[in-house]
Amino acid sequence: MLNKKNFVLIAIGVLLLAIGFLCLATGPADNPVSLTVAPLILVVAYVVVIPLGILWTGKKQDKQD
Repeated sequence: MLNKKNFVLIAIGVLLLAIGFLCLATGPADNPVSLTVAPLILVVAYVVVIPLGILWTGKKQDKQD
C-alpha cells in the first residue's frame, strides 16, 4: 500500500523529470547542461527516485495484541 512518503518520492521524481527535460531543451546542442547535467538528472529520476517511491515500504511496526 502506498503511503504519503511514497507519493512524495514519486512527486520528487516527476519534478526531477521535468527539470531534466527542461535542461535538455536549453541552448544549442553543444551546451554542457544539455549534454551532461540533463541526462544525469533524468537517469537519477528514472532509475533511483521513482522506483524507490514505488517500492519503499518503510519500517514495519510490530503489533502486539
